[in-house]
Amino acid sequence: MGLTAVAIKAAKGRAKQYKLTDSDGLHLLVLPSGGRYWRMNYRYLGKYKTLAFGIWPEVELADARAKRDEARRLLARGIDPSEQLKQDKIMASVAAANTFQAVADEWLAKIEREDLSPVTLKKNRWLLSFTYPALGGRPIADISPHELLAVLRTVEVRGRHESAKRIRATCSQVFRYAIATARADRDVAADLKGR
Repeated sequence: MGLTAVAIKAAKGRAKQYKLTDSDGLHLLVLPSGGRYWRMNYRYLGKYKTLAFGIWPEVELADARAKRDEARRLLARGIDPSEQLKQDKIMASVAAANTFQAVADEWLAKIEREDLSPVTLKKNRWLLSFTYPALGGRPIADISPHELLAVLRTVEVRGRHESAKRIRATCSQVFRYAIATARADRDVAADLKGR
């Protein structure tokens, strides 16, 4: 029989840690301090392994069961859920490092090292700041020409046509930099030349 919310709430710390088992390898590890941690034991390629799913009550029983079910689906496809979790974390950190703003900041640091004048650097930072609310947090490889165009149009609507042209040119340099460092497939800003 599986765990219940009542049994989980009633679990108290003892002299030694103990497990409250649910099903299919899922259990709640109760520490002497009273902390309750979701774990799942499984076998992969003949080795016993354990996955951590979080702390109760932040991760509720239904959430822990959903995570267990996902891990079992991975196992059924021959994938080690622990390794998949590591890969997912790596991909998330890579995606965070490859946002438009992260790449733009890296490009700005590069041109600063090349002794560009402080006035030019300040102007580039200012121009890029127009793009950050809409594009800053987006993965640079996922940004479409239409997204950049929408940003440029908001600048043009305010009567700043020359600024919009300079923003496009500066973004083009950021996209070209991302091509050279293998983080984007194309220069999105260049796609807007005929607009």
